Amino acid sequence: MTRTLIRVEGELTDELSSAFPHLRTQRQVPQTTVVGDLEDQEELQAVLNFLRALGVAVVDVVTIPD
Repeated sequence: MTRTLIRVEGELTDELSSAFPHLRTQRQVPQTTVVGDLEDQEELQAVLNFLRALGVAVVDVVTIPD
């Protein structure tokens, strides 16, 4: 597991945030951060692909050291 922070442009709706029940979202207008433990690179890519498919602009992806 790797703790990861994903920063996106704008605010994620509650409905969209609920698509990632294992990740915590925090709104910091004009951006939203999504933080949580991801199993591997494949899970990270799936989250990023989902966000992009919905037109959500990903600003930053950071791995948080243990």
